[in-house]
Amino acid sequence: MVSPNMGEHGGSGDGYRVLGMLLSGPVFYGGIGWLLDFWLHTSWIFPLGLIGGVGAGVYLVIARYGRSE
Repeated sequence: MVSPNMGEHGGSGDGYRVLGMLLSGPVFYGGIGWLLDFWLHTSWIFPLGLIGGVGAGVYLVIARYGRSE
């Protein structure tokens, strides 16, 4: 479904938004995990942050674009 504000090129804008959501989750939560690993001298929080970030990104995409109307 094309939003009335997007015109003809709405599909590429949606694609870039989805790509941004999918990349920002692992970058953000992976970065937090890396900082916590560095600060706490552990090695398991970074991979957990990456996995959680991927899950959060997929959830956001499904929550935003997964509904059919």
